[in-house]
Amino acid sequence: QVQLVESGGGLVQAGGSLRLSCAISGSGFSVSVMDWYRQAPGKQREWVARISSAESTNYADSVKGRFTISRDNANNMVYLQMNSLKPEDTAVYYCRLVTRLGGAYWGQGTQVTVSS
Repeated sequence: QVQLVESGGGLVQAGGSLRLSCAISGSGFSVSVMDWYRQAPGKQREWVARISSAESTNYADSVKGRFTISRDNANNMVYLQMNSLKPEDTAVYYCRLVTRLGGAYWGQGTQVTVSS
């Protein structure tokens, strides 16, 4: 059974930084693709960033140059470093694990609020 638990959210002023963490339990993490998504109030969930098992990364245009995704396979962790935060980054942030067979697991989310 795979479980994901996000942490690190909070309230920050515009221009500030936060580091989100996602702890993964279960097997197969090192060969899995990991994503971060976010969902703002009244909006659809949107993809933010991805890191492959080979640690190649991709970002949504809205966060490129400000956010950095990374992973620690030894400790089954994925991180999202968020710099130069803007009020429009306010959302619940979720991590997602995609298995080699195409299955997906989600965490419960962590709230990020950026004040202007």
